[in-house]
Amino acid sequence: MDISLNTIIVIANVVVSLVAFGNPGWMSKLIFNAYQVVHRREYYRVVTHAFIHANYIHLLFNMYVLYTFGGLIESMFTNERVFAELFPVMEFWGASRGYLYYVLLYFGGLIFATLPSIRKHADNPSYNSLGASGAVSAVVMAVILLLPTMNLQIIFIPINIPAFVIGIAYIAYEYYMSRRGQTRIAHDAHLFGALYSLALILIIDPTFGKRFIFLISRFLGF
Repeated sequence: MDISLNTIIVIANVVVSLVAFGNPGWMSKLIFNAYQVVHRREYYRVVTHAFIHANYIHLLFNMYVLYTFGGLIESMFTNERVFAELFPVMEFWGASRGYLYYVLLYFGGLIFATLPSIRKHADNPSYNSLGASGAVSAVVMAVILLLPTMNLQIIFIPINIPAFVIGIAYIAYEYYMSRRGQTRIAHDAHLFGALYSLALILIIDPTFGKRFIFLISRFLGF
């Protein structure tokens, strides 16, 4: 039975996180610490912090969202017919190219999401962060951008909401909370992960913006 790349990433997150829950030394070694990255050149932390989580709820929520949205975006990138509809100006070049795009989306979003913390906390050895939220944010935003009129539901709110509405609200909320600060959640990582997703899609297909506007305009009846 074939296992998707997204599923492999989910399994890796679960395994590494579960091991780290019972091993504080392992957790400390993998966690993101901007001071350690900048001053001790422990660059690996930029990636490894995304494979550990604060607790079971944090892990469960991130992996549920990643499994759902990541599986969808991976299938969109690796299916020739769907890829042609999403990126009409690009040649498919086989499923391997789709996997490459998924890797760039997930790990690029993961890395890009750490930039605000590196800038803000490079001289703060007590600042730590962990979790795949930046990468997950990039994956979710990619789905919203490519399927802007798809109906989505927020957890515990059984109401269909167009994806682009959720996307706009999400960006606005994360921007507001990142400016406000005073929380233990890395809202700037969520924001930068989402913005990276937009940048990557525009690089893949510079004409994407026109399609995005057209789909929303048609949905609104313009």
